[in-house]
Amino acid sequence: MSFVECIRISFRSIRANGLRSILTMLGIIIGVAAVIAMVAIGEGTSSSVASQINGLGSNLLIVSPGQATQGRVSLGAGSLNTLTLADAEAIEQKESVSGVAPSVNGRGQIVWGSNNYSSSLEGTTAAFPQVRNVQVERGRFFSNFEVKQQFNVAVIGTEVANNLFSNNNNNTNPIGQTVQINKIPFTIIGVLKSQGSSGMTNNDDRIIIPITTAMNRLTGGKNVGTIYVSAVSSDQMEQAQQDIQSTLRSKHNLRPQAADDFRITSQTDILSTAQEVSSSMTALLSGIAAISLIVGGIGVMNIMLVSVTERTREIGIRKAIGAKRGDILRQFLIEAVTLSLIGGIIGIVLGVGAALAISKFGGMTTAISISPILYAFLTSSLVGVVFGVYPARKAAQLRPIDALRYE
Repeated sequence: MSFVECIRISFRSIRANGLRSILTMLGIIIGVAAVIAMVAIGEGTSSSVASQINGLGSNLLIVSPGQATQGRVSLGAGSLNTLTLADAEAIEQKESVSGVAPSVNGRGQIVWGSNNYSSSLEGTTAAFPQVRNVQVERGRFFSNFEVKQQFNVAVIGTEVANNLFSNNNNNTNPIGQTVQINKIPFTIIGVLKSQGSSGMTNNDDRIIIPITTAMNRLTGGKNVGTIYVSAVSSDQMEQAQQDIQSTLRSKHNLRPQAADDFRITSQTDILSTAQEVSSSMTALLSGIAAISLIVGGIGVMNIMLVSVTERTREIGIRKAIGAKRGDILRQFLIEAVTLSLIGGIIGIVLGVGAALAISKFGGMTTAISISPILYAFLTSSLVGVVFGVYPARKAAQLRPIDALRYE
């Protein structure tokens, strides 16, 4: 028989046992659809995380305090109070650095009229928008003069603005309004453009004030929690990191053999770590989904063994009139592969549809690429070959006289 004739017979056999064929393909359909959907979710999540990290700032380096130890027990990252405003000013003098924004953090209870709202409070400098890639939607950001003079001015996120000024059918312009932040009067001068959430942090739920005001009137501390540094370009990231390290070691009078009492994290490090975690999770979920393909392959093998048993006399007649072992082997193998390929194609359609539905209705970012589709298609073909060989060989090895006598 020709190859085309084998395919025609395969489709005839599948149509003759429609329900059984669908049930046989179900494992492959579910496996292929699950793999495509999981990979789409994983790639979409990686893309979303990368976008959020890039949105933190341009060529960003994050300097944070080191960790203290008590005895031999580490007290955790940031447990040392080693960073100061003087450190930030020294870093800013380096040629590889384009901007520096020291920061202190806390909680702020903001009150306007009868409205009361608790939000994260951040004190920083006028360079913050440039370093952290933040845009002001209404009003303005505070200036260096206002930072130096410790003005009581504040820039708020959109969520803070909505909760204070746009509830109870009231829509007041926040700009120019006087509010109480931890019982101290502040004037709202700006509202930030919405940035959404990054990880566990809601970038729209925050109050930003001058760092000098925060340190002297609210937090009461003399040290800064974080120093955000923007390198001149991506090519200067490594040089900027070296300059920061040498500057801080000199400022902190550290001996050559002493360990750093600070930590420098680059945007690239954060992105690389996030993508590694995302890739591992995607691989794990895809591996679990791929188990369905193995189950589907076993189903294909079982149904092909049943088919061999049902068609034993047919095999005997074919051999009696001249069919060779290779002809019988090829016919049953093509039937198994055809069954797997049809299941694979249906699974691809369902997987792509599931990924699109998750993106539209599930609130998750998905990214559909051609690679997992080709992988799923080739895998379903391989399943058909691997699990179809044994039934095909069993059919091919039947003796004509035994097959003709079979009832």
